[in-house]
Amino acid sequence: MNGIVVMLVAALVLFGGYMLYGRWLANKWGVDVNAITPARRMEDGNAFSPASAFTAFSHQFSSICGAGPVTGTIVAMAFGWLPVVLWVLVGGIFFGAVHDFGALYASLKNNGKSLAQLVDKYIGKTGRRLFLLFCWLFCIIVIAAFTSMVCGTFAQSAKASDAVNYAAASTGTISILFTFVAIAFGWARNRFNLKGVSEFVVAVVMVVAMFAVGMAAPLRLDTNAWIAIVMVYLVFAGAMPIQTLKQPRDYLTTIMMLVMIVCAVLGIVVLGVNGQATMTAPVFTGFSTKSGMMFPVLFVSVACGALSGFHSLVSSGTSSKQVSNEADAVKVGYGAMVLESFVGILAIVIAGIMWSTVNTLGADGAETGTAFQVFARGVAKGMTAFGVDGTVATVFMQMNVSALCLTSLDAVARIARTSFSEFFANSNDALAIDSKQGAMKVLGNPWFATVVTLIPGLALTFGGYLNIWPLFGASNQLLGGMTMITLAVFCKCTGRKGWMLYLPVAFLLVCTFTSLVQSAMGCYAAVAAYGFFGTIPATETTAAVSVAATKGLQLVFAVLLMVLGLIVAVNCLKELFTKEAGSMPDEKPEWTELGRQHVAEAAGKAAASGSAATDEA
Repeated sequence: MNGIVVMLVAALVLFGGYMLYGRWLANKWGVDVNAITPARRMEDGNAFSPASAFTAFSHQFSSICGAGPVTGTIVAMAFGWLPVVLWVLVGGIFFGAVHDFGALYASLKNNGKSLAQLVDKYIGKTGRRLFLLFCWLFCIIVIAAFTSMVCGTFAQSAKASDAVNYAAASTGTISILFTFVAIAFGWARNRFNLKGVSEFVVAVVMVVAMFAVGMAAPLRLDTNAWIAIVMVYLVFAGAMPIQTLKQPRDYLTTIMMLVMIVCAVLGIVVLGVNGQATMTAPVFTGFSTKSGMMFPVLFVSVACGALSGFHSLVSSGTSSKQVSNEADAVKVGYGAMVLESFVGILAIVIAGIMWSTVNTLGADGAETGTAFQVFARGVAKGMTAFGVDGTVATVFMQMNVSALCLTSLDAVARIARTSFSEFFANSNDALAIDSKQGAMKVLGNPWFATVVTLIPGLALTFGGYLNIWPLFGASNQLLGGMTMITLAVFCKCTGRKGWMLYLPVAFLLVCTFTSLVQSAMGCYAAVAAYGFFGTIPATETTAAVSVAATKGLQLVFAVLLMVLGLIVAVNCLKELFTKEAGSMPDEKPEWTELGRQHVAEAAGKAAASGSAATDEA
């Protein structure tokens, strides 16, 4: 099969899904273009910060588009590329995008409340605390998996060539610079009121300069050193005000990612013209591989490319506090997920083209490394086909896929620390979570909550992402299932149609609980064989690892996630069947003084502009 054909057909299907199903959902649920969003009403100079449609989209897309759509899809290709493509298309349109948009929309209609606060309102306080504990544990797993991947990309390897090590070192250096460049860009944007073209031009210049400096002075460190650096970065990214680092970084990252997508598409086209875009990967290998049965392995492995529960935490936790017009909700919620699914399709096509030279998944060949390192080299190969220098292309692509991880990491660090603080807060009010009274002076402190979250995440990191990925995938999809149930309750209570959520809920719950049970059994087998404090012997492909720090800790997490997930799911289903339709209308709008002031100023400017236009007429 020619990769160009697969890419074009998938692009048309995803675009059709956005234009038809996405808009139908918005119309069905009642998006109000005249409503004043929480970002504007409740602006506080910290969490609530109104942004342009592109900036809000940038935040959502760069936060959700982590390693999942690349790593998950390539790992799942052990079953063949066709099943993965079909699940990415069906799952992206009817599961993932509905999930992301629904979480964003429900939050907008409830004063920017997080998903946990929505659970509190529609399910109950007990459900809220259990859900927050589940989210916090899940975020720790995400931090461990993504930190392991990104630090493995930056680190030097004795088996790698000098060119590969140079690309890794340069990518790591650029990632460090990115933090300071993002802060500087955010300052310049606010100081000089940069918008539109001027904002874009300044962003591009700063990104180019960042790459030039990083490639000129690569920093060569081992994996442990990079883990320490990333953890320090996450402390600041999780605790600092969102407009200081996260928002400008997301804007810069999205520009890079859009360029990456364009380069990937052009590379596939050029390779196709040269007769080099044939997908050598098998179309279908069977319903069972050494990883297990297609159900549930395929569906939890693909993760973010089709559906990710993590996205709901971004949609309701941060994006809903930045959307300045409800009309943007479809672009930000549904559109960002559809674009991420397309990134997953690109990963499938590129891995399919390079399959004969890849040994990441057990095949014989020359390419080694993580799945998204293979993706980066594949796109770089396409870029060299249309004239880009090979070294520049490799560094640019590795930086992009690392940025996928890092932007998700800083988002999940922020979500994890807010989940930790919300767990101990007595109030469900979106404006009262940051209260500094009593024990909340410490537990609600963003720096304390971030550090407490990162410590267990650091412990899991040393187990390696391949060990963590099955647990991540299962817990991620389970979170998605619980989100879907909560959205179904929201729709019923507010008099909206929610039947389109019922099938995804049933499928996700069965799939994820099956996978979690399998993960727990695998971890228990390792503990039984080597002892909880023993060591799993090294093999030709893996180093020796501590049972306690890997399988033992994962077993604890798996059991906790299953118990918490089951309790929350049962409570949600109970409420879904017992709640009276239309019994809880949308929440009464809340305001801050800053929000009132800025909305009044905007109304005054609009009125003055309208008067001026009338006079001219």
